[in-house]
Amino acid sequence: MTPHSTAEHHHGYMWLGSGFELAKDGPRRPLHPEFMSNKVVPLERAHWLLKPPALIQGTWSSPQDAADWFADVVRGHAPSFASEYERAASTLADRFARVAEDVANGEDAVGGWYLTGARFLSVSLIACASHRFRPELRCPQR
Repeated sequence: MTPHSTAEHHHGYMWLGSGFELAKDGPRRPLHPEFMSNKVVPLERAHWLLKPPALIQGTWSSPQDAADWFADVVRGHAPSFASEYERAASTLADRFARVAEDVANGEDAVGGWYLTGARFLSVSLIACASHRFRPELRCPQR
């Protein structure tokens, strides 16, 4: 497929925390005073690019390497997924195929899962240099 955007690389982000923390949407908005210090996933995926660079788990110019990181992180947590359907090998394989396609096309790829113990896992690959829907957002790494 021909890429749809000019993303030169993807940044990987992961958040694992309380589902109760996820429900507080104020700190997940850029104008909120806690946005920059709060590690919780932002409401809008592109807003990860506004967060401190220390939250970046990795940066990849290779779409396959980015997709592999996503799959590795998710596989590591899959046994704790609250949903049996989401843990199923076929469900995971379908998700990973979509992630690989999205990243190869210069798009973001995100996933979120509730885990046992009222926890939530968010894994995100965010296109950078220039984001398709938020081209005004600069790369957090210089």
